[in-house]
Amino acid sequence: MKNQKNNSSLNYLEIGKKVLLDESDGIVKLAKNLGSEFIDVINCLKLIKGRIIVCGVGKSGHIAKKVSATLSSTGSPSHFLHPTEASHGDLGIITPSDCIIIFSKSGESSEVNDILTQGKNLSIPIIAICSNPKSTLIKSSDYFIEIPKLPEAGNMGLAPTTSSTVMLSLGDAIALTLMETKKFSEEDFKKIHPGGKLGISLLKVRDIMHTKEDIPIVKIDSLMSDVLLVMSSKNFGCACVIDENFNLIGSITDGDLRRHISQNLLSLYAKDVMSHSPKTIEPSAFAIDAIKIMAGSITSLFVVEKNHVVGLLRLHDCIRAGLN
Repeated sequence: MKNQKNNSSLNYLEIGKKVLLDESDGIVKLAKNLGSEFIDVINCLKLIKGRIIVCGVGKSGHIAKKVSATLSSTGSPSHFLHPTEASHGDLGIITPSDCIIIFSKSGESSEVNDILTQGKNLSIPIIAICSNPKSTLIKSSDYFIEIPKLPEAGNMGLAPTTSSTVMLSLGDAIALTLMETKKFSEEDFKKIHPGGKLGISLLKVRDIMHTKEDIPIVKIDSLMSDVLLVMSSKNFGCACVIDENFNLIGSITDGDLRRHISQNLLSLYAKDVMSHSPKTIEPSAFAIDAIKIMAGSITSLFVVEKNHVVGLLRLHDCIRAGLN
């Protein structure tokens, strides 16, 4: 019985590996055959002022929905339109500023006919993603990308597997190429992903640092009695020390105070107590990198531009923003 179980498990593994290899072969073939038609599609899409309407039926519809979501999240506003709902009023979402992408393996899905007709009526670009170059869909489209004709994965080769994987990969290729074409930046990405971990990880120091009058700043020749008042009023447990040109030259922390408490502290000057070369960070740096700099040894960083202090970032601020 044990040998029989091991043999069955081995068969399962072989089947799983074959499915993955069959689908990856489809992606490789698509990549090798991709040509000028892809460039034409990108040149069309980058000029669209409205949205990219993405459609499909069955498994192609599921792929279309995911591709639409990827487009929207990478700087190309998009909307998934279900062909059945389109025929019952949702055609109204298509505007003369939009374009249409239709995913269909056969290119003969009658459900998309109303969408094709609406696209023609509005004189907007129609892009077909299909494996049948002689299909009604491709004949009705302005642009098309042919996906390779390969057997579906599995012994029966019936369920859409390789074809849907290839469609999905092509959709990703379109979305990410458009993203680079439009120079969609990490800042842009963060703005439309504010609630997720991806958006949080792209927070910049400038987004959460304390600025202006909140920063505890003292001069190099300030009496420590005045420094203590600043530290107490700002309540950050530290102060940055600047020279006559407003350059950061040191910092004073609670630890520095403790080290000088027996030296008639209040009669000393900031330059007598401060620590030299405090750790700093720039406002354009990622907040997650600030955590790495602090790394358990310090709890605050001064934020500088050209050695001028423009902010203060605390470890607590990073944690409160979700960076933990």
